[in-house]
Amino acid sequence: MKPSILPKNPCFSSGPCAKRPGWTLDALKGAAVGRSHRAKIGKAKLAEVIERSKKVLGMPAGYVLGIVPASDTGAIEMALWSMLGERGVDVFAWESFGSGWAADCKSQLALKDLRAFKADYGKLPDLAQADWSRDVVFTWNGTTSGVRVPDGGWIAADRQGLAICDATSAVFAMQMPWDKLDVVTWSWQKVLGGEGAHGMIALSPRAVARLENFAPGRPLPKIFQMSKGGKLTGGIFEGETINTPSMLCVEDALDGLKWAESVGGLAGLIARSSANLKVLEDWVGQSQWAAFLAGDKAIRSSTSICLKIVDAAYTALSADDQAKHAKSLVSMLEKEGAAYDVGAYRDAPVGLRIWGGATVETSDLQALTPWLDWAYGQVKAAF
Repeated sequence: MKPSILPKNPCFSSGPCAKRPGWTLDALKGAAVGRSHRAKIGKAKLAEVIERSKKVLGMPAGYVLGIVPASDTGAIEMALWSMLGERGVDVFAWESFGSGWAADCKSQLALKDLRAFKADYGKLPDLAQADWSRDVVFTWNGTTSGVRVPDGGWIAADRQGLAICDATSAVFAMQMPWDKLDVVTWSWQKVLGGEGAHGMIALSPRAVARLENFAPGRPLPKIFQMSKGGKLTGGIFEGETINTPSMLCVEDALDGLKWAESVGGLAGLIARSSANLKVLEDWVGQSQWAAFLAGDKAIRSSTSICLKIVDAAYTALSADDQAKHAKSLVSMLEKEGAAYDVGAYRDAPVGLRIWGGATVETSDLQALTPWLDWAYGQVKAAF
């Protein structure tokens, strides 16, 4: 039967993600709108985002953190363009964004000594193939595949190269082994439910040394430049952004960080996301038609939770009909107000992608699962 209880917040998009519980526009009333980001008040707020982020994440002393343009994409591209080329590069990819970084290394940066290790959606490549005398580029959590690396055990503590990690859908929801990571990037729009267009980049002392001692020999746009004259541009990591940020978005980022502190900091955020994954794991365990794209629980994401349809009546359909009915399922959930933006990513296998980050209430996922079953039943009747 058609469920009677809807999720209170049906926003399950994987980016921009759900706002924190209780969020309203009043959260932005303290924003320094109409003021220069270089004025005392603007710089103070930007610096506060940096310091609160470092504190919540437990970032080690000696690491620097900056706010940069163009979301996580801008942040990771800054690292690739500014740092790669000193030594060989290994790229590990198991979904669309990691594959994009591999393609950029090959076609845009034209790196001569490049190795790419790839796996299909739902799986990881063999991480043991990483050569830590080289630089290694990888995502921590595959946002479009629902697959994450299980831990940092595969990263050499005595590495000579840099570990460059796109962690945009992992930071604030998963434990990051900072001592194993040299460059970590993310955006505000993911786990804390911030607004888009702003990225963050964290650098270890080893990454800073690379910036200060290596010139890549390629033109760098202004927004990619993190050093000058062999010295780190320190202001970037103290709130002096390269370009003009939105002070409304800055205020929203501060609101998300304060909320994170109120729910127990990093441990509380991880617990919330883990509880969300468990709801879907319990439901999938009893489902006759849905399964995880990441079959191995050890590498299953708790944020970008990707599902595939395994009902025999569905899998017997042509690929075009499977895509059509999956789209109908997503549309039906949206029409009913049960779930917004839960279709699989355009390059990923057909199915569902449900965000389970910390800003999503577990009770909303509990309310969603009966709607998933009902909507699939409606769609199946049309086969």
